[in-house]
Amino acid sequence: MHIPYVVVTILAVLANGYAASLNFVGAQSVKVVADKVHVSQAWMIPFGTLLGAGAVGLLVGFAVPVLGTAAAIGLVLYFICAVSAHLRARDPALGGALSFLVLALAALITALGYHDHW
Repeated sequence: MHIPYVVVTILAVLANGYAASLNFVGAQSVKVVADKVHVSQAWMIPFGTLLGAGAVGLLVGFAVPVLGTAAAIGLVLYFICAVSAHLRARDPALGGALSFLVLALAALITALGYHDHW
């Protein structure tokens, strides 16, 4: 279980770190999605901060497992809200949010399995 845990966690760290950086630089793709789901672009920095904190938390989780688990739970909740925002806005393009949700769930499940929290 060690290899899947490490691989999935690193993928989640990279994906969320990249998403956080897009929020911080005000990427046009993030602005378009924010407009589609009727979320103010002023929330880009706070959302980027949450994504970045989740990515860092997953990394720290290699040394302090409880923090990694907390970060994974936080990311799962974040992306449940993101999927909800797409559904609320009746936006059919919710594949990105669902993909990130699945990745966050995979990080949580592999972490729980590796650390024997079942």
